[in-house]
Amino acid sequence: MKTLSYSTHFATPEEAKKEWVIVDATDQMVGRLCSKVAKILRGKYKPCFTPNQDCGDNVIIINAEKIQFSGAKWTDKQYLTFSGYPGGQHKINPADLAKKPKGYERIIRHAVKGMLPKGRLGAKVLKNLYVFEGEEHDKAAQKPKKIDINALK
Repeated sequence: MKTLSYSTHFATPEEAKKEWVIVDATDQMVGRLCSKVAKILRGKYKPCFTPNQDCGDNVIIINAEKIQFSGAKWTDKQYLTFSGYPGGQHKINPADLAKKPKGYERIIRHAVKGMLPKGRLGAKVLKNLYVFEGEEHDKAAQKPKKIDINALK
């Protein structure tokens, strides 16, 4: 009896075709935007997805200052940081964080980081995210292509 041999193909880092994509964050909800960006960074939209490899694309987010939160999250949501010292826990809401330098970048990075795997792979994948406030970015040499984030599931 003839049988076919089925084996799962695992992509290697050399086989992964990493591309550069631009995502416009204008009037996008933070959670929905970041969940789709995390999937792109991970490579889940590609047919060669491998769970233990970085086979995702590099993502450039522009117009980060135009993101939206639903409801009253601008004032009610709290980001916690802890310095490690007694009494070193600090709380800040997104409205106050956005006023600081690179505040919008910190909001988006925090959301995307929570949606990536924990450990070395997640840290490596998060380095492929670039966030810019405004239309201008310094990654033109990589020839990124602009994608519509609303077209993705």
